[in-house]
Amino acid sequence: MTHVVAEPCFNCKYTDCVVVCPVECFYEGEAILYIHPDECIDCEACVPECPVEAIFHEDSLPEEWAGYTELNAEMASTCPVITEKKDAMGPDV
Repeated sequence: MTHVVAEPCFNCKYTDCVVVCPVECFYEGEAILYIHPDECIDCEACVPECPVEAIFHEDSLPEEWAGYTELNAEMASTCPVITEKKDAMGPDV
C-alpha cells in the first residue's frame, strides 16, 4: 500500500511532509510532489504535516483524483528525491 499526493499540492508544493518521511520516498516535480509507491512504507507520518491536505492513502483517494495514483508512480521515477524543506509555491506563502 502507498500514499498518493493529489491535486491540492499542485502549484503549492509545501514540503513539510518530506522532512518527516523516514524512507525519503518524496520526489519533486515542477509543480507538485510525488510519492514513490515502491518506497512508501505506509507510515502516515506525512499526512498530518500537509497543510493543504493533499496526501491520501491510495484506498481513500477521492474518485476525482484517481489518476494521481498512476501519476505519482510514473513521475516519482523521473524526478529528483527531496528530503529537505523548501519554500512553498502557493499564493498564500
